[in-house]
Amino acid sequence: MKFKILLLMLFATGMYANNIEVSNISLTAQNTTDNYTLVEFDLSWENSWRLSTGPSNYDGAWVFVKWRRVGDWKHATINYVDGTAANDGHTEAAGSTIKTTPDGVGVFIHRDADGSGDVNFQSIQLRWNYGSDLVQDDDVVEVQVYAIEMVYIPEGAYPLGATGNGAEVSHFYTNTSSTKFIYNVFSETTIIVSPAIGDLYYDSNNSSAPGDKLGPIGPDFPKGYDAFWSMKYELTEDQWITFFNQLPSAQKSIHDITTGPNSKNSDLVVDRNTVSWTSGLATTSAPARAVSYLDYDDHAAYLDWAGLRFMTELEYEKMTKGPYHTDGMYASGGTIASPVNYTIVNDGQENALITNLEEGITNINGFTQGVIGPLRVGIFAASATNPTRIETGGSYYGVMELSGNLYERLISVGTPTNRAFMGDHGDGSLDANGQANVTNWPNDGAAAMRGGSFFDDSEQLLVSDRTYAGSIFPTLVPIIGARGGRTAE
Repeated sequence: MKFKILLLMLFATGMYANNIEVSNISLTAQNTTDNYTLVEFDLSWENSWRLSTGPSNYDGAWVFVKWRRVGDWKHATINYVDGTAANDGHTEAAGSTIKTTPDGVGVFIHRDADGSGDVNFQSIQLRWNYGSDLVQDDDVVEVQVYAIEMVYIPEGAYPLGATGNGAEVSHFYTNTSSTKFIYNVFSETTIIVSPAIGDLYYDSNNSSAPGDKLGPIGPDFPKGYDAFWSMKYELTEDQWITFFNQLPSAQKSIHDITTGPNSKNSDLVVDRNTVSWTSGLATTSAPARAVSYLDYDDHAAYLDWAGLRFMTELEYEKMTKGPYHTDGMYASGGTIASPVNYTIVNDGQENALITNLEEGITNINGFTQGVIGPLRVGIFAASATNPTRIETGGSYYGVMELSGNLYERLISVGTPTNRAFMGDHGDGSLDANGQANVTNWPNDGAAAMRGGSFFDDSEQLLVSDRTYAGSIFPTLVPIIGARGGRTAE
C-alpha cells in the first residue's frame, strides 16, 4: 500500500481557544494479511483537566480519520475488539487513554490520571482496518486526521427545570401538593409527562409553543442520566469551512450558507458571520468565531460527517447545572449578568480578548453586552481575570458558552418525532445528496432552542428557560449555533 499524507487541515472544536493540534501524521506497520495499517500522530491541546473530586470529570479529544484514493473523501474504520486499547491494536501515548467505540467511527483520547494544564501526547497509533473500507494493499491514498475538543459528562442524577420563582419561561417542573418543584432525573427510565403530582410538566407561553405537553418520554430518549460527551465549544467558522471544503462540489451547493433568502445570502460580513464562498474553497476572516447561519440540515450533516449526534434538551440541563439548581441561573452558576458593553481586541482570531470583563460576575454574550453577533469560542475563559466558573461562563462540567452567544439547537421533548430520538450516532458518511441519513434523527427541523443568544435579553439566557423550546426559525438562523455530542460507551 502506498500512502500520501496531506498537510493537515486542522478540524478542532476550540482549536483557537485551547489550540488543539494534530501533527506529525504518518502511516506505519502495514499488515497485508489482516488488511490494516497504523495511523500515527501527535496530539496536543491547552487547558486540559481530569478531576476525581467535585465534577469528577475530564476533557478529551474525539479523533477520527478520513481517506481518499482520488475524488471524494471517505471515513476510515478504526479497529474495535472489546473497548480495551491493548486488545485493539492501538498504541497509547504516555499519560493518555484511548477509548474506542463499537462502531469504529473514531476514538476518545484523554488523560489517564488527575491533572490540569497543557497536554502533548506523542506517537499515538490507531489501527485503521483499511480492508473494511475496500482499500487494496497497493492503493495510493491520502489521509487526514481530525480532533475535536470534548467534555465528559459522568453518569448521575440531576435537577431538571425550575420552581417558578425565577424568570424562566415554560420551564420544566413537577407539581407537589402545594407548589411547583424541580423534577429530579434519577435514571434513563420512561418519564411520564402530565400535570399530576410527581410527573414532569411544563406550561405554555404567549410567544412560542414550547411543545405539545404530551409524552411519555421513552427509555431510549437520552435524558442525561447516563454518561455522555459534549463538544466543549460551539462550532467555529473555521471548523465549518473545513467540513464544507471537503464536500464534493454538488454537495457544497446544498450546504452553501452564503446563498438563499433563508441563509446569510451574502459573501460579505453579516451579523458578524464572515464565511464566503463562490467556487473552490470557502474562506473566513474570523476563524475562531462561533459559526451562525447553519440551518437544521447543515447542522445534522456536520454531526453525521463527524460521527457525533444531536444532544437533547434534557442533556443540556444536566451538563449545565450538574447536581445543583438555583432559580434564575446562568450556565456559570451565577444569577447576575455583566451589564458591560464589551471592548474586543483581535476580534474573531485565536487570540481575541475582551479587555473590560468584570470580576466576580457572570460574563456572557447577550443583547445587553452590545455585540450584535457571536464572539470567538472560549473568549471569556481567555479574558477572565480570575479563572473561576462564574467569570469564565463555564458550565458545572466545563462546557463553554451554554448561555448566550448562540442558541443551542437540541432535540426537544415537545413533539412525537423528537421523542422518538434514540441517540443514534453519525457514521461519518452522508447520503448522495450530502444530507445526514441517521436512523431516528428528526427530519422536520423542529428543535429546542435553549440558552439564548447575542440578540436576547438576559431572561432567555437562563439555563431552564424554554421560551423557544418548540420552535423552527427558518429566517432567524443568525442566532443559532451548532454543537454535538456522543453517548459514552
